[in-house]
Order: sequence, then C-alpha cells, then structure tokens
Amino acid sequence: MGPNTILQAVRKGLLMSQDDFARALREAGYRAKDPNEATKRLVQRWEAGTTTVPRPLYARALETVTGLPIDALGFTGLVSVERVEDDGAGGHDLMPASSGVASAQVSPRTDTSAVRGQLSGVWLSRYEYFSSGRGATHTESHFVVILQHGPRLAVRSLAGSSDSPLTMDLELDGAVVTGSWTEQTSSEGYYAGARYHGAIQMLVEPTGRRIAGKWVGFGKDFDVNTGPWELIFKDASTSKATMAKYNHRP
Repeated sequence: MGPNTILQAVRKGLLMSQDDFARALREAGYRAKDPNEATKRLVQRWEAGTTTVPRPLYARALETVTGLPIDALGFTGLVSVERVEDDGAGGHDLMPASSGVASAQVSPRTDTSAVRGQLSGVWLSRYEYFSSGRGATHTESHFVVILQHGPRLAVRSLAGSSDSPLTMDLELDGAVVTGSWTEQTSSEGYYAGARYHGAIQMLVEPTGRRIAGKWVGFGKDFDVNTGPWELIFKDASTSKATMAKYNHRP
C-alpha cells in the first residue's frame, strides 16, 4: 500500500506536527470519555500506509479532530466506527461497511425522541450579527458537516462554502446543544483575517431537521455581542460525493 498523502495533507492543513496531531487525538478521546493512546509513531504508520484502517476509537477521534468523515481521510479500507476486535497494532479486522461512516438518517417525528438519533450529515449554518463599523445587520452562511459520536457533535465548514472557515465543538444533552464556535475570517475580507470565537446554545427541534438558538462572542470594540444562529438539515450522508455536492457557497 502507498502512503496516505490525504491524511498527511489534512494534518498539515491544521498546522499540526505529528506529535501535535497525536496529542489532539488523545485529547479528543478524553473529552468524549473514549480514551485512546495515540502516539507520533501511530500517526507515522497511518501516513506511511503501514496501517490502512484505524481502530474504531481512533476513527472517532480522527473525525473529531479533522472535522471530516473517516472515509475522506485517505484510508484504503472501508471503515466502520462500530467496535470490533482489536488487532493490537493500531488497526483492526472488520466487515466492510456499506458507506464508510455509520451515520443513520434522522427520521422526522413529532416528539423530542428524534434528537436521540444521529445528527451526522450536511447542514446549512446561518447566523446574524450586527456590524458596528458598517451600521447594519449581516447574515453569514456556511455548508457544514456535523459528525456525531454519542453526545458530542463536531462541526466543520466545507472549504468551498466560505472564505472564512467555521468550526464548532458541541455537546448534546436531550434537546439542548451547548458548546463553542470559532471562525477565521478571510484575510481579504472586511475583518482582514481576524479570528473570532465564543459560546453557543441551541435547541434541536422535534423533527431533528433544525437546530436553533443564540451565539455570544466578543466584538472589536471590547464588548460582548449576541445573535441568532440556526443549523438546517440538508443530507444525512457524509460521503465524498455528498460533500462535493455542497462544497460551494450557499
């Protein structure tokens, strides 16, 4: 098998060394109460193609850290995130999965039980903010991929949907979603590459097709701002073809 150049490119795009990447994987596992022992050596084996399929707990951590489904990270085998027998070498034996990441369709329902289903998929993210410099309210939109592992939701914008990459790290408690957001604005845009971040709390509607609430964050005038934010369901698939379909401006 050849080297996994896709995983290497993703890691470098995150500006992480192999040590940094391994540390981030361990931290992701710790936060999800799914601990792993990722090391620089393990990352090297993946990138060299020596290990072509990561163990499920590493697959979950890889998705959380990169914000991409495991079948988009250059591994040559089909990967299931279901637990299977550990082979002791950072990989595992598994039955081929039908679609890479197991992300179930969320069925529309009339009660709150829908929020217990998988929220993984492609969503439209849209928030409003008031620009004091321009004296007007603006709306920013991104197509984002949500990857759900238990109560944790990793949200990452698709590169082609905006010049300002967006990430969200969220936790689901019943119908309540709480967490943080970060946006790196475009260096060529109005905010000249400024990095903004803050907190967010939203509610999942009973249909499981819309998540809406409020963001809070700091402004450039040393103030704290807030505004509405919503996520609108588009597609339950996280396949390469689906992400390519939505990899454009909303």
